[in-house]
Amino acid sequence: MYPDELLDLTTELIRLYRQYDLKIATAESCTGGLIAGCLTAVAGSSEVFERGFNTYSNEAKSELLGIPPEIIAENGAVSQEIAIAMAESTLARAPVDLTVSVTGIAGPGGGSSDKPVGTVHLASAFVDHPTIHECRVFPGDRNQVRMATVKAALDIMLRQVSN
Repeated sequence: MYPDELLDLTTELIRLYRQYDLKIATAESCTGGLIAGCLTAVAGSSEVFERGFNTYSNEAKSELLGIPPEIIAENGAVSQEIAIAMAESTLARAPVDLTVSVTGIAGPGGGSSDKPVGTVHLASAFVDHPTIHECRVFPGDRNQVRMATVKAALDIMLRQVSN
């Protein structure tokens, strides 16, 4: 199901996180659990991956992660503010060291001139480190955008520990 490139990245991430005895959790919107699925596709992931929050709807972001609906309404679900809130709320709610969150527009519809299809906000919160954020616009169809988002999330988690 996952391309070898993603499984290779995941294997490296799990090896590195096991080495440092780190636990991770995900908060996903546009990927609908694909990051958690990719992590758990690799043997040994149970030593690293603790849980995932599948927060596809705005209501789920509020109910599961405690993000106030007015912040979502003010900034839009696909925004830096919401990606950071998702990552930091997950860190506060799960017994983990590091989180990654994604929220975006996978398409084919839903885009606008300021947030075209393929726009994705990613964030990662790491205990005792500043939260990092990236905004990317991935080309391609819905599946390509979602898989590119999984890769970007794995990359962020690798960079967090490698730095």
